[in-house]
Order: sequence, then C-alpha cells, then structure tokens
Amino acid sequence: MEQKRIPIGIEDFAAIRNDNSYYVDKTRMIYELVRETQNAVTLFTRPRRFGKTLMMSMLDCFFNIQRNDGGVLFDGLDIMQYPDFCREHMNRYPVIFLSLKDVEGLSFEDAFKMLRTVIADLCKKLPFTDETNAIDADDLKKFAILKAEQSDVTDIKNSLVTIMRMMHAVYGKQVVLLVDEYDVPLAKAHNNGYYREMLDVIRGLMSTSLKTNPYLKFAVVTGCLRIPKESIFTGVNNFASFSVLDDEFAQYFGFTQEEVAQFLSYYDLSDKMAVTKEWYDGYLFGTKEIYCPWDVTNFIKALTRNREIAPRNYWENTSSNSAVSDFFRLPDCDPSEKFETLLNGGTIREAITDALTYDQISASESNMWSVLLMTGYVTPACPEYSASGLRELRIPNKEVAAIFQTAVVDRFMTSIDETKLRDLMKALWEGNAETAGSILSDLLWDTISYNDYHEDYYHAFLAGLFVGRGYTVYSNKERGLGRPDIDLRDKKNRRCIIIEAKRSTSEAQMQSDCDAAIRQIRENQYAHQLTGYRQIMRYGVAFYQKQALIKLDTAAL
Repeated sequence: MEQKRIPIGIEDFAAIRNDNSYYVDKTRMIYELVRETQNAVTLFTRPRRFGKTLMMSMLDCFFNIQRNDGGVLFDGLDIMQYPDFCREHMNRYPVIFLSLKDVEGLSFEDAFKMLRTVIADLCKKLPFTDETNAIDADDLKKFAILKAEQSDVTDIKNSLVTIMRMMHAVYGKQVVLLVDEYDVPLAKAHNNGYYREMLDVIRGLMSTSLKTNPYLKFAVVTGCLRIPKESIFTGVNNFASFSVLDDEFAQYFGFTQEEVAQFLSYYDLSDKMAVTKEWYDGYLFGTKEIYCPWDVTNFIKALTRNREIAPRNYWENTSSNSAVSDFFRLPDCDPSEKFETLLNGGTIREAITDALTYDQISASESNMWSVLLMTGYVTPACPEYSASGLRELRIPNKEVAAIFQTAVVDRFMTSIDETKLRDLMKALWEGNAETAGSILSDLLWDTISYNDYHEDYYHAFLAGLFVGRGYTVYSNKERGLGRPDIDLRDKKNRRCIIIEAKRSTSEAQMQSDCDAAIRQIRENQYAHQLTGYRQIMRYGVAFYQKQALIKLDTAAL
C-alpha cells in the first residue's frame, strides 16, 4: 500500500484529504465547539505554525452549505462517530471564511488597499448577482462596490454584516463566520506606525459583524495575541477566549505525544522519537504537553528522505524573530541575566497577561515576557501560578533555544568593544597567541553564559568578530582536503589567517585540542592554494565554556 504524502505548508483541509496526505485527526473539536460550549464568538490565540488556519479550513469544509463533499472529506475521522450531529450540521450553513494574514503595508493607505482587495476576493467567491431576487436592492449595490474594490473605510467596516445579511436572505439560515489571523493587520500597523488607524477599521469590522447580529450563527476568530475585548470586541456578548494558558481545546493546536508517536510509527521512524521530542516538544498549553506541528511534519518528511539527517530549526524561518531581539531595545531593561538562566535550562517567574494591545507590548518588561509566551518563545514550566501570582517560564526546546542564542550573539556583536577587537587583530597578525587568547576570553566573558555551548556557537562567535572589519572572511569554505572554520584574508597587505576551532570538554583538554586543530590544518592542506600571500598565520583555537586558548602553528612560519 502506498504511503500517504506528507503535506508541507498546505493549510487547505480539502486538499490534504483529497491528496492522500497524512492528517492528524483534530475533527472532534467541531463537536466540542458547537455542542459543549455554545459560544456566540470564540477566539483562539496560538503561536504561528500551530495549525490555526488548517483548523479554520476544516470548519469551513464541515459547515459550508456551498459544499456537498463533507461526507467524503470527513469519512473515517473522529467527528463521524457523532452521526446525528453530522446530519444536523454538516454542509448546512452559509459560511464566510476570511483570512487577514496578507493585510499589511508600509502605510495605512497601502494596508487598507490590501484589506479592500481581500474583501473583494471574498465577494467574488459568492454566487450573488443583480438577479438574486431575495437580496435587498441596497445590499446588492453595497456588494457591487465591495466587489469592485471601490469601498471606503465605512464600507469595509460594514462589509461582513452586509454580506451576512445577503447570505441569510438567500439561504434562510444564520451564517457561520470564520476570521483567521485577525490581529496580523494590527501587528503590521504597529511595526509601521499606523496602529490607531488600523485599529479603528478592524474594531469596526469586528463589532458590526459580531455585536447583536441576528444573522450570525456563531463566529470563530484566530490570532497570535488576544487584543482586550474593550479594544476590538466591545459589546460582543457570549464571547469566549482560549489562549496557551487555557486547558480547553489545548490538544487541537499542535500535536500531542501520542499523535507524534503514531506519525513517526506510520513512516517506520519510531526510533526518532527521542530526538523529535528534544527539538520540537516542550510547549505547555493549559495542562497538555504539545509539539510544534510545523516542525514535526518538516522533520518527518526530511527523515523519509534521509534517516540520518540531523534536526534543524524549521520554525525560525517562517516569520520574523524580532520579538526576542526587541527585548534588548527596551529602555532601562537588561534581560541578560534572565536569558542566561533560561539558556542554562532554568526558569524565571514573571507577571503574565494574555490580553495586550500591540501598542502596549514595549511598555514594560512584563508585557514583553507575555508576548514571548503567547508567541511561543517561552512556555509555562508548570500549569499553576506561583503563590505570588507569577508564572514560571522556560524555553520549550532546543529549536527555540537556538533562536535565543542567535539573538544573544547578535546583541553582543552590536555592542562589542572596538578597542578589544583592534587589539585582538593586532595580536593575531603579530603571532602573539597568548595575548589573542586572553582578549578572546574577555570577549566571551561579555556574552551571556550558558551550559550548552557547542562548536557551532563558537564558530558563529568567531565569524561574527571578523565580519565587517575590512577583511574577506570565508566560513567553512572548501580548501585543500577540507574546510577551515575561518579563512580571513587581508588582500591589500597580502596576508591571511586560518583558524580551526575545537570545543573542549574540560579545561585540561584545551592544550591537546589546540594541537589537534593545528594538525587538522596541516593534514588537510588548508593553506595549499593560498598563493601570492606573503604572510599566512595558522591558529588552533580551543574553547571551554568562557575560556579560549589560542596556539600558533610556528612550524608554518
């Protein structure tokens, strides 16, 4: 039997089900959402890449009256164990599925044009024409303006309620409203200086469609942050919000331990459970342990091609990771000690709120920690609050720890002591290994300390010291029989430095590791093709925690 495909980046439920792709069954959520909560409006906030859009697509496929394929798409899935519920609700309601993830721009005018286009595209998917007699003539005129992208701010604020009124007239049923990534326009507006203008539009769009709307069956809204009700959802009754701090619905965003085990087993990869857990597990949503589904899916697909492939960071490249770096830009705030504690596997205690407006994010250190929690960079260490009402936080896994490490290195490189750097380069060019090692140790001391130092960290640290200093720097560039860690060239003065670095497991081992690095330079002929250079300095460097030892290959002088 042919194995199912592994879908990467596919957020369309129907496409996954029709393409014989592997699907982790989350359909029981539909029953819980309708039968067990009965909320008029439900807001789910989760970090990016935790399945929000796929969940919304699933809801669209189940409820949408314009579809007739629910029985096929959901065949064999958990929701079908409720046959009476499915007969009552499957493909029975008009549905609006609106995604705001693409609404952005450098100015309010540009972002508003994008929003106008998104609403127009929504209108183009609906089968309403001037001959649709059930619809009020004034609504048809408003619909034509929306569809033609001629709408103004007032038109956009009222667009959803207008469309819902039209759908109710045609189908004689209340409308299910699905709004995905509702806060993306606000996040982009905050970053580009037009937050108040965009907040006014999104507040109007939401309030008119959700507040005392007789055409609304129920609404589901998703995002990363829960904007306070008084800012966006003013006057909306029977409103429920579920964040990473809540236990309800926690298992439906991301993968559980059992689901990951089944996923790996299906592709005969059960032996990869431990490394998958180490890199991509560790999130605590309510009381439930959750894996990042984006990472797990990417890693399993990579393993099906090469069982020996190492885990990598898939999550950091899906969006900007400025949230961690932004911490260092807060006035009168230095998070270095807390970052150091987290990177050493420890926990910190912070006052946390799951309701923030974007213009409040950088108002305090506490707000920043709240944002890092809601967006997945830290996670609760345990479900309970401390006696003082604080939450204990930790970094969830190795993948996110690497993002913190990158932010720490970047911060160090922007605040480095230029005098020390000049002295380091002078010592290296003059062959003064002892002085160079002492300076390098001082520079290491200025960085954040953590236990899980690895060779890649030291390599990035060295490369960062030399880049942008007027030299040509090659990092791991193939030369001779291998790749030196650093190949630094001063072409103007026809001189070069080759460095091979080792991570030592003890202080006593540093001497022998330096010697081993020098032997590697020689045996692999790293300087073999460096013709025309008058001076070639070859160094072995050993690192142990915050200590550096440098040895010069005197035989090559």
